[in-house]
Amino acid sequence: MLDPRRLRTELDVLKKGLARRGVDTSVLDRAAAVDERQRHAVAKRDELRSQINVLSKEVGEAFRSGDKATGERKRDESKTLGEQEKQAEAEAKEAGDELREILLRIPNIPADDAPEGITAEDNVVVRTVGFDERRYDAHQRVPHWDIGAELGILDLERGAKLSGSGFPMFRGAGAAMLRALCQLALDRNADAFEEIRPPTLVRTETMVSTGHLPKFEIEAYHVERDDLWSIPTAEVPLTGQARDEILDADALPIRLMAYSPCFRREAGAAGRDTRGLLRVHEFDKVEIYAFCTPEQAGDVHAELLARAEGSLQALGLPYRVLDLAAGDLGDASRRTFDLEVYAPGADMWLEVSSISWCGDYQARRANVRYRTADGTAMVHTLNGSALATPRVWAALVETYRQPDGSVRIPDALAPYMRGVEVIGPPPPR
Repeated sequence: MLDPRRLRTELDVLKKGLARRGVDTSVLDRAAAVDERQRHAVAKRDELRSQINVLSKEVGEAFRSGDKATGERKRDESKTLGEQEKQAEAEAKEAGDELREILLRIPNIPADDAPEGITAEDNVVVRTVGFDERRYDAHQRVPHWDIGAELGILDLERGAKLSGSGFPMFRGAGAAMLRALCQLALDRNADAFEEIRPPTLVRTETMVSTGHLPKFEIEAYHVERDDLWSIPTAEVPLTGQARDEILDADALPIRLMAYSPCFRREAGAAGRDTRGLLRVHEFDKVEIYAFCTPEQAGDVHAELLARAEGSLQALGLPYRVLDLAAGDLGDASRRTFDLEVYAPGADMWLEVSSISWCGDYQARRANVRYRTADGTAMVHTLNGSALATPRVWAALVETYRQPDGSVRIPDALAPYMRGVEVIGPPPPR
């Protein structure tokens, strides 16, 4: 959420920032008008309270001096002002609630160095690592959904039977490889990140704290009976667990990581974008996360990116780093680097991680602060996928498919695979 004080001091700056996203900036004019109305009501309320306090003293003095008529008259004046004060208080609250509702739906302001542009086509490829299209043979040009079915490690039909399309089911070595990917990501970051296993269902205010509500309600899964939400990413509970807290500045940056299942109502165009594991509603992910000061944010952002790249390098997967254009940023982000792996069977670059710096946008929603010499200030939050399994899994089985149709396990995963080094055809059932 944007700092409402900036509506009074930096309205033009905010408008320029939103315009870079391709957002209608008139919402800021509306917010500024509501902010002015709230401040006027608050000023009126405070002035009336001051007058009431003065009158209360005068009433007491009048009665003590025996001037009953004056005391009763001033008491009636105080009652009248009291009604006006209640009305002003109601107007201030109404305007404050309206302002918060508006601000909750306004996205963050892009960083100055975020690339210009409003679509994914405007994203900038920063670097490509390990990719050579000529290295792939015909046996690697088979899509993972066919490989998975052939080897009995991916059962999309039974997943759909259980839960509908977009809910894949993994079997045997395929399920083991999914778990192995998560454990690899946790182990690679355990040197500096505290492991958290957060709840998978969270309250509404927890979803609001990261910007996933109210704007993206249609994309989330809601358990209405209990008013709980299935998390779309562990970023949500990792942010929310510090809600309304003041952190020790000396402890910053605070680095956290979490494995969790994630749930999203992903909607894609019909056709190849929805085949196999390209776009699913449930998946496993290891999130890396940090609270820090504004001065630490740049270094922490670079660290999260390097750690996410390290996992892909360990797996031997070609990948590229994209610097997202202002208009393609997530609503909470000021600057994001996406990591995409190449899947030769699907012949696609697949996004597997977004490493985002959110500034104080989420912290302001969640009221997470740290102590300073002058009081308190909002922390900055950063998040990213150390490894998101479905698309990495897809790229792995396509990249490591052998001429005989088997899939070789990358060396980095071998310690987690119970001795399985090659996934071959399943035994007859």
